Amino acid sequence: MRLRELREHRQYPEQTKSDASRAVYERDYSRLIHSPTFRRLQGKSQVFGAGTGDYYRTRLTHSLEVAQIAREAARSLTRHYPEVLPEQAENAGLMIDPEVVECAAIAHDFGHPPFGHKGEEVLQGILEKLIDRRTEKELTRQPGTPTPEQAAEVQRAMRRKYEHFEGNAHNFRLIMFLEKRENVNGLNLSDAVLLGINKYPFSGLVNPKGMYRHEWEYISHIREAWQIPGAYRTLEAQLMDLCDDIAYSAHDLEDGIKAGKIEVHEHFLRDSHLNKLIVEKIMTLEDEVWKGWTPEKIHPKVDSVLDEFLKIWNEKMPTCENDYSRTRREVKAYWVSLFVGSLGVITNGDWKKVTFVRDGAEDEDMLRTVSVLKSFAWVTMIRDLRVQRLQKRSEWIIKRLWDAFLDPVASTAIIPSDWLQRYEADQKRAHPIWTWEHMVIDYIAGMTDAFAEKIYNELYGLKVGSIYDLD
Repeated sequence: MRLRELREHRQYPEQTKSDASRAVYERDYSRLIHSPTFRRLQGKSQVFGAGTGDYYRTRLTHSLEVAQIAREAARSLTRHYPEVLPEQAENAGLMIDPEVVECAAIAHDFGHPPFGHKGEEVLQGILEKLIDRRTEKELTRQPGTPTPEQAAEVQRAMRRKYEHFEGNAHNFRLIMFLEKRENVNGLNLSDAVLLGINKYPFSGLVNPKGMYRHEWEYISHIREAWQIPGAYRTLEAQLMDLCDDIAYSAHDLEDGIKAGKIEVHEHFLRDSHLNKLIVEKIMTLEDEVWKGWTPEKIHPKVDSVLDEFLKIWNEKMPTCENDYSRTRREVKAYWVSLFVGSLGVITNGDWKKVTFVRDGAEDEDMLRTVSVLKSFAWVTMIRDLRVQRLQKRSEWIIKRLWDAFLDPVASTAIIPSDWLQRYEADQKRAHPIWTWEHMVIDYIAGMTDAFAEKIYNELYGLKVGSIYDLD
């Protein structure tokens, strides 16, 4: 009962009696899918720009697919590993509840800004430059020549003030602050779902992928109450993250084949230049499974995965009556089924780990296979000429929006009044969450691709539109 209370606890007491008629995680699911942030995912890029075609995935369809995979994987694990069931689990973080995992998967991409990973990169770069400029300005005010230690302390102070931008951190900013519910900020989700979403359980001041200070204060409190050791994640967060990787590795390739960016034949898949690009991408990853691997060692693994991809394609083609479209779907389904069927739970120090398992041990080769397929999708699509042009344009759009909104006096006439009211209310708190600059970052990050383009066009005169359009 104690573990259940920990998992179902919420940051704020519930206000309405009607909520008591529904199970805790059903309420979480409803709040997530009925939120404006969830709807906006339909206008945010997955790989190809949102609106480039009615076939390709957006953040919304990707999130729904991850949620379906995660729910079924969770059900399978509870059948095969009874120790993760509520009656047998030793810790609130060592349970797997399919509803919690599904909620976490639905919300895992809430924090992605417009224009996909490029948008995230640009917003982070904007804040980094701001911190550097403010640090330099502060140092020039100090008498004499600052020592390296003094310069480092000033920069740390600026980083504490302005923080950083990261999609997963912004996820929690939306869920726990920006979304609105009655008289509280955020969706007031259960602690189990919050920790199920938390892929990077540390402060952004410690790790660039970590959380913002305000949200981390509460998340770290939950982790302490649950007695989760070190930087371990709940089993539900681990499972959600793996299912996200599974979806990427299979679904993005399906989109790439449909778009003609990936050709499934020997000349394409056995091209040495393609292999080289994939290896280069893998070398930039921080995945533990590649630790110590050299390019010479990675090349054969890449070859074997691409050969297997071609083999499966050729096996499926005749059974699909040589229909390219059917084959594409069946090959995607094959990889998803293979990966989900390989999931298991193993001991990991004084915690447990959800991973691919073979003969009772972690199947690192399967983890590398997923990594190769993800990198394959990346180099064939993200590096595509037209995708790169779209990303360059998106970089200009975001930077110009930042320029337009940066001045807190001049830009008040062009920022929505509800944002200004939230900002003014926040500044009256004993410990404000926002600086003006991070409020602007949060505003831009919440835009869809199309809305960012609309505001950019209105501000810079390319296309004015109607004044009766509602923001």
